Amino acid sequence: MNCYNRIARTGEWASGLITLLSRVKPRTNCRWGPDAVLSHSRCQATNAGQKPRLRAIDLARKVQQEKTTTEAAQAPVSGQQRRVMELKRFSLQLQNVHPNVLAKHLHRSVLYQDKDVVVLNKPHGVPVRDNSRVTSISSVLPVLSKMLDGMKIKSDSQLLPCLGLEKETTGVLLLARSEEAVEHILNLHRNHQVQKKYWVITVGVPVPSEGVIDIPIIEREVRGPQPHYKMALSPLFKMNDEGDGVTKVRANRQAHSAVTKYRVLDSSSGCSLVELQPFTGAKHQMRVHMALALACPILGDHKYSQWSKLAPQKLPERVLGRLGLEQSKIRYLPLHLHARQLTLPGANQADINVSCPLPKYFTQTLQRLHLNLPHEKDDK
Repeated sequence: MNCYNRIARTGEWASGLITLLSRVKPRTNCRWGPDAVLSHSRCQATNAGQKPRLRAIDLARKVQQEKTTTEAAQAPVSGQQRRVMELKRFSLQLQNVHPNVLAKHLHRSVLYQDKDVVVLNKPHGVPVRDNSRVTSISSVLPVLSKMLDGMKIKSDSQLLPCLGLEKETTGVLLLARSEEAVEHILNLHRNHQVQKKYWVITVGVPVPSEGVIDIPIIEREVRGPQPHYKMALSPLFKMNDEGDGVTKVRANRQAHSAVTKYRVLDSSSGCSLVELQPFTGAKHQMRVHMALALACPILGDHKYSQWSKLAPQKLPERVLGRLGLEQSKIRYLPLHLHARQLTLPGANQADINVSCPLPKYFTQTLQRLHLNLPHEKDDK
């Protein structure tokens, strides 16, 4: 009986146990013996009000019934919802796996390498800098460095992050192989010799279709039921009292210079595929410029789509329909901000130019919104 109980506790043996026990035929020629007496006493105990012992076959049937009920209760999800949930699981897996597993994933995603730099395709949801709660890219760089050197025991090479990306941003991530290389790249960046282009999907169509946003950014407190801090615009001009022109205002000393060039690549369904090129590196610069300067927030930007509160991005019904999503599920929608291209001067050779493929969720969103990539649009 103990053997039956052990088997019945596992769902995968439940159906097999029922089949096995159902084949056991009841004995028709019973004689009174110890077993019969025991069975008779159990029956009397049941009639007396005591709780009967649960048989293995009953337990197996109960497990199978609960499994069937759970599967039937699960509501079908759309393709987009399934992709978002898969992405969420994928991000959590990368953040919590053993560092060697993340290092192997990054090793497979290397786009370019030489004696000075390494460029890899950063996955979504993984922080670049050390984070005590999750596995970061910085924490696995020693292992990745050894992998790139063929796992040599006496290898003393290293990898150092230069120009980082936000946790939710995907695409080209630049790493240096030495402190000297880091300093060289930072000097190039300060002199605007490092060019980075990003692709984003925006909710809304920027007007005009291309231009330069030159508005400083400052961190401000948002008051209300949930006080918090966000980066905000700190313009140098404001409308005059007559409303027919602008006047210059005093610059805030805590504001950071922020300049972003943008160009609409395609638009459809009330959304746009936009190329961004930041000339400065202020915190959340592109997200703030798109959401607050052009009123076209990036899809999946749950921080800056609504200024006064912290809540998931609210999308128009038309966009929700295209994405196959309900507003209640929008919190799982990832930020559609991808570092598409990196260009920097080579030491003794031609410029290094690296392009990064779009992540799967980004491509699928483009298809649902009927947005075309530049080369696809030219072919039509």
